[in-house]
Amino acid sequence: MTVILQVSVPAVDPSLVRTVTRLLALGAGAALVSAIAALAYRWYTKFRLPLWLSMLLGLSVVALTLNTVGVFTDLLSGETTIFSPARIVFNALSLGVGAVAAPVGRLVGDRVATDVFAFTGARELDVEVSRLVRSVGRITDVTLPEDPDDIEDIEGYDPVARATKETLAGKTLIFPRRLTVADLEARLVSRLQDDYDVGHVDVDLVDGTVAYLALGSRATGIGPTLAPGTVAVAVRADPANGASPGDRVQVWRTDPEPKRLLTAELRAHVDDVATIAVDEEDASLLAAAETYRLVTLPSEPQAEREFASLLRAAEETMYAVTVDEGSDLVGTAVRDLDATVVAVKALDGGIDTLARDRTLAVGDEVYLVGRPETFRRLDARSTPA
Repeated sequence: MTVILQVSVPAVDPSLVRTVTRLLALGAGAALVSAIAALAYRWYTKFRLPLWLSMLLGLSVVALTLNTVGVFTDLLSGETTIFSPARIVFNALSLGVGAVAAPVGRLVGDRVATDVFAFTGARELDVEVSRLVRSVGRITDVTLPEDPDDIEDIEGYDPVARATKETLAGKTLIFPRRLTVADLEARLVSRLQDDYDVGHVDVDLVDGTVAYLALGSRATGIGPTLAPGTVAVAVRADPANGASPGDRVQVWRTDPEPKRLLTAELRAHVDDVATIAVDEEDASLLAAAETYRLVTLPSEPQAEREFASLLRAAEETMYAVTVDEGSDLVGTAVRDLDATVVAVKALDGGIDTLARDRTLAVGDEVYLVGRPETFRRLDARSTPA
C-alpha cells in the first residue's frame, strides 16, 4: 500500500519580499554613504569620522530617499496612503535600519582608509592598522598611550602643554619594517620632536610597544640661555663697530663726564637698541630713557656662565642621584656608570671632582650630565630592587 503525502508550502507574500528588499537597500545605501564619508574624512583630517556625523549622513540618505522616491512616486500614481499606519511603520523601520547600518559603514570605510594610507606611506594615524597590513605591508606601527595622563613629564625640563599630550594620545605612528629597537626609538624621538614641536623625548619600546613615554618642552627665547642670577635688558646704546653677540662689554653713561655703570654681555643689537645680559642686582642701574655707550672688552674665560648657558640649550641637563643602601650602585666605580659624572658628594660633605676611579658608597650623591633616559636608568639602580 502506497501512501502519498502532500505538503503545501504557503506562498510568500510578494509585498513582504518587496518591503524587506527596500529596507535592505536603504540600509546598504546608508552604510555606503557613511563609508565614503569616513574614508574622505580620514584622508582629509587623518582622524576618525565622529559617530554622530556618520549616523546623521546615513539617516539623511534614508530620509531623502523616502521623501523623494517614495512620496513622489505615490503622488504621481495618485495614491494617498502617505499617512497610513503601514507607511508610518515602514518609515520608522527604514530609519532604524539606517541608524544601525551607518556605524557599520563608518567602521568599514575607516578601516579601508587606514590600511590604504598605511600602504601608501602615511606617517601617522590615530588608530592601529590592521593585522593584514602589518604582516603583508612593509611598515611598523607604534601606538602611543591612549590616556594623556600616561605621558609623563621629564624631570629637569619644562613640561609640554596639556593640548600636546591630548593630541598625541592614542596616535599611531608608522615606520618602515625591519628596524632595530635603537633605530625605531631614534626615529620615534625625531618624529615627535619635528612634527609636534616637542623639545625632549624619553621613550622605552618593548616588542614595538611603548612601555614608557615622557616629554619635555623645547627651550625657546633668550631666557633658557641666561646663566643663573642674570637677566636680559634692552637699552638704547651704541655698541662698537663689529661687536657681536657674546662679547663682554662695559656700559658707560654718555654724560659730559662719562661714568662706567657695569659690565655685561652683549646678546643682540638692532640699530641703536642692544640687548645685554647683566647681573640681576645691576639691572636697576639702567634707565629706559637714557642712551649708553658700549665698550667691548677682551674675552675672558667664564667657565661657570658658559657651562650654565650651554647646558640650558643642550639636549642634556644636570641631575643628582643619591646612592641608597642595598642598591646596585653600591660598590660600582664611577667610570662604569655610562654617564658624564661632574662630581661626587660623600655623606660627610666632602666633594670629589676627579672621581673616575672612585667606588660609590651608601649616601654618595652623584652629580651627572646626561639625557633623561640615562638619569632614569641610574635613578632606578640607585634604589633597592
